[in-house]
Order: sequence, then structure tokens, then C-alpha cells
Amino acid sequence: MSASTPLPPRPIRELPDELISQIAAGEVVERPASVVRELLDNALDAGASDIVVRLSAAGVRMIRVEDNGQGIATADLPVALKRHATSKIGSLQDLESVATMGFRGEALAAIAAISDMSVLSRTADAPHAWQLDARTGELKPAARAVGTTVEVRELFFATPARRKFLKADATELAHCMESVRRHALARPDVGFSVWHEGKLLEQWRGQPDGAQALTQRLADVLGAEFADQSLPVDHQAQSNGRTVRIWGRIGLPDLARSRGDQQFAYINGRFVRDKVIVHAARSGFEDVLHGHKQPVYVLYVEIDPTRVDVNVHPTKIEVRFRDSREVHQAVLHAVENALAAPRAALAASSGEPASPMSAAGSQASATPDPAARAAGWQQSGLHLPTRAGTGGAGSDGFGAMWPSRPASGQASGQAVAFGADAPTTTGAQASVQTAQEAMRPWGGGEASADLAADTAALPEGHWPLGRAIAQLHGIYILAENSQGLIVVDMHAAHERIVYERLKEQLDQARIASQPLLIPSSFAATPQEIATAQNAQEALAALGLDISALSPKTLAVRAVPTHLGQADAVELARSVLAELAQHEASRVLTQARNELLATLACHSAVRANRRLTLEEMNALLRQMEQTERSDQCNHGRPTWRALTLRELDALFLRGR
Repeated sequence: MSASTPLPPRPIRELPDELISQIAAGEVVERPASVVRELLDNALDAGASDIVVRLSAAGVRMIRVEDNGQGIATADLPVALKRHATSKIGSLQDLESVATMGFRGEALAAIAAISDMSVLSRTADAPHAWQLDARTGELKPAARAVGTTVEVRELFFATPARRKFLKADATELAHCMESVRRHALARPDVGFSVWHEGKLLEQWRGQPDGAQALTQRLADVLGAEFADQSLPVDHQAQSNGRTVRIWGRIGLPDLARSRGDQQFAYINGRFVRDKVIVHAARSGFEDVLHGHKQPVYVLYVEIDPTRVDVNVHPTKIEVRFRDSREVHQAVLHAVENALAAPRAALAASSGEPASPMSAAGSQASATPDPAARAAGWQQSGLHLPTRAGTGGAGSDGFGAMWPSRPASGQASGQAVAFGADAPTTTGAQASVQTAQEAMRPWGGGEASADLAADTAALPEGHWPLGRAIAQLHGIYILAENSQGLIVVDMHAAHERIVYERLKEQLDQARIASQPLLIPSSFAATPQEIATAQNAQEALAALGLDISALSPKTLAVRAVPTHLGQADAVELARSVLAELAQHEASRVLTQARNELLATLACHSAVRANRRLTLEEMNALLRQMEQTERSDQCNHGRPTWRALTLRELDALFLRGR
């Protein structure tokens, strides 16, 4: 029969219940890990404090989940296996404010339709347990402590075609383990054990709820490396009387991976894969990640249940927010604030060794007040002189640490250090000009005495990055502190300092634009045309002038001054696509930061520039004050530490 031949008419009839259940099971149960997830959800909803998962043949032959929850009443056991039977919700109002892991009433019925399942349960007021066979409906007495055991055998035996799509046992077992890990990270107060073929694979003991319990659970599940190389996150966002709280831990940029397999996000305790949270977290790492690396994090979002819809997909792993921008901004700011504080300063304030690893484990606040943080390291009138004869237009740009040469009658003590407030500017032209002038060094050593006095005024023991002792191959600064040796990439460090200062200077200014002699036109989609019309203010702030030539054509009439040689059409399409997907202010910030990063890279001190000890020390002090100074603009580290113990080990001292 050819494809064009119409099918013979067939009567419309109701599907049998068994087939309906098997169709529904295809949405809920994709593989053994899906069964594990659903049964763990039910166990947690029952108030279990200890859960044991037993598997055979990676869950294909057998899955048994045992818990010590409140159990299921004998009269409710047969009802529990019916489709759309649940104790979690009873009205539309309950559905709009779901606070439990499960609520659809489909899991047990779907699993029973494609496997041989039995449920054994006992409540606290029952003299003994009862066991229900899902295939026969037989209910018989049995022995068990208070709680529930659900045993699933021969998964997909009723739908053998589905079993053919399963992967190797090792792959399916890994998915089952991942499902347990996701639940374990959400509930550190609950103990989890996983057995496979009679062998214990993992055991995570529950602890009383609290920060210490979460820290221990993160170390147990994700490894001690994550616990040592991560920063605490705790941020609350208020909007129109509503509160969104973000907490958890984020891995340091050094811990970033090539894949996003170590990203865990939870909404009110439920693990989700949500593009809003993923994009917000990635944006928060934008300034500190190298290349296309993926950040590592465990983030918990607490939000009013009525403002999030969890009834989006049968697997309950996707959600929809009533105000996605509200959540995006909360996650973004939480991550940015946690990464902003220099880790060297945090390590010193906590009394721990000043190294990226130890600083990450500090219990200091993740969002210290910048003024308070700088107070410990502020040096009044810190000046960074160049040696005589090194100033002028042909300089390598290390003078970005101080303003242009003062007037002849101006005291050198009036020079502005990098940590001082930037002068007020109006307009992009003035801001860029101020920034460019700030990058011209002024020669002479007239401030050397002031620098020495200022550096001496701060106790040497309070320098997290230590005291400069030498320069290596014109590239690295070597410094010593109380813990050992600090190695600093001077170009990368100075690049970050210049970049952060430029961002402050241009925060209130628009990017200067350059009109095109001949406007570039292109055929645009309806969405691009709508975005261009609705985002004129954001486009102007980016230095772009995009307007409609016809109902199907857009013209680019101006582009940012620093991107005058760029492909105007490609630039316009990229910006319009970002504006259509994300908040306009975020796109503006990204474009601005890219321009400033390029400017900072070309303005930072170059390799083979010989620095004096005073200049090296001044650079170290500014690193201790500058946000995100642990990574350069491209995400590479700016400093590393070698403790005395590590140095002793290199030379076999004490052996």
C-alpha cells in the first residue's frame, strides 16, 4: 500500500485499561533509574529517615526500595496501585502549590503495568505488615518493621520492545546511582544505601539537618575535592514582597569540567533540569571561566510553591516559573557575589593558608561588603611609580595602576591608586578617554618613598599574597608569605585589575557608537523585527542603531566604535537573538564586558617588563582588594601557592 493510499475507516473505541497504563508507563518509566527515582520520591514523602536500594542486573531483574517511613494503611494498599490515586493532592488548589516530591498518582500504577511488582508495608498502629501482589491483587499478612518495601521484578517484561532499547548493565547502573545521588544531595538528613548483586556500592549516613550536615553530604557524594574547592552561597532576593533564596555551594573556576555533569539544581528540594537556572549560573561564572568549561555547583532555590509549576512533565524533572526573570537574577547575583571576593583575602581573614584551595574552604561570608573587605588591606595613598624613563606613549601600560602624570604643581601624594574611587564621568566618550589616560604611566620615582612608607604601615603578617622577593623571566612575580611561596602571573593579574576598574568607570555610561557610511541591510525574521522594535533602548546602550526598512528587512545604521571592523549584520543578528532569549540588561552587560576585557588585555603590563620590588608589592596589594582577582579576564588563574610542606616534600626534607 503506497503512502498516498488512504487507510480504510476504523471505528473509534476506548482503549483497554491495561493498554492505557502501558502507554502512561512509557512516559513515566524510561529505564530502571526512572523506577528508582519514583520510589525514592514516595519514600521521602512518607517521612523516611533511612532508605535502602537493592538492585539486580542494574535494576532490570530486580529493584527493591526499603524505607522506614510511616507506611501505607492496609485498606489503602489496593488503591495505591490504581491510576491517578494519590494522597498528596485533592484539589486544583493543592496542585498549584505542590510541596511533596510526588503528586501525580501515576508512578506505582505505571510500574505495575510493565513489571512484576509487590508492595509490603506496615503502619505504626498495625500489628503486622501486609503484602500486596500487583499482578494478582492478593493481599496477605507478612513480617516487617514500620515502613514500606516496594519490589519490582522483570522490568519491561510486559513490553519487551522497550527492554531492547536499554543500554549495557554498567550504563543502567550508573543512571540508577545518579538518581540516588540527586536525592541524597537534596536530603542530607536521610541515610541512603545502594546494593547491587548483594554488594554495597554506596552508603551515605543521615545527619541532623544543618550546614554541617550538608557540607558532609557534599563531601561524601561529590568527593572531598569539591568540598575543599567550593565556595558557600547564600543569597536572598526581594521583589514586590516576594522572597527567593539561593543557597548551596559552587565549585571554584579551577574545578570546572568539560561537561556539565556536575551541576545540581533543586527547586524546593526537587532536582530539576531548568534552562533558566543553568543559564543564570553559567552567566555568573562568565568572567572567571576559561574557554568552554562548565562550572560545578549544587544550588538550592527556595521559592513560593505557588510561583512555580511542577506539573509540566510526567517525570517531574522540568518546571516552569511564573516569573523566570526573577529567578534568573537571583541565581545570577548569588553566584556573582560568591565569586567576587578575592580568595586570598578570605583566607587571611579566616587564618587559613593563603592558597586558592584553602581559601575556598573558608567559612567567611561569600558576599562581604567591599568597603569592609578593603579596610583590612587599604593603604592610604598607595602609588605605583615607574622607573625614570619608562613613561610615555610607548610604555607597556603598567601605568594603568595610576592616573596620568600629575601637573607640575601637584603633589605626588594626590595620585589615585587603583583601589580608589574613579572620577565621575558623563558619557561614553569621556569615560573611555578617562580610562585611556589612566593607562598612560608617568615616569620618575618621586613616589617611591611614599610607597615604601605605605607598604611598611601595613603589618607584613597581614599580607595574604605575601612580600615580593623576585621576578622570574619577566613573567612571574615570586612572593613569600607565612605559609610558603606565592607565584603570580603579573600580566594576568594586572589585566583583571584594569578590567574591574574599567567596569566601575563605565557602569553608568553608554557604549559609544559609530555611524556606518552605508547602512547594512538584511532579511529579518518576524521575531528579529519585533525584538528590534521593542528593544531600541537596549540597542542604543550597546552602541547599535537597528531599524526597520520594510516589514521584512532591518538595517544596521551604527555599531559600537570599538567594533567598527566587525560584520554589522552578523553582530546585529547575534545581539537580537540574545535580546529575544534573555534580559536586555544582561545582554548589555555582556557586550560591555567583552569590549572592556579587550581594552584591559591590551593595556595590562606585558611580559619581560622589569618591575621594581615596590611595583610588585603594589600589584600584590591591589590583587588582595580587587574582586575576582584570582582569575584573569579569560578565566586563567592569576596566582598559585606552594606551602612549606609541599616544598619540603620536593626536596625530601624530614625523610
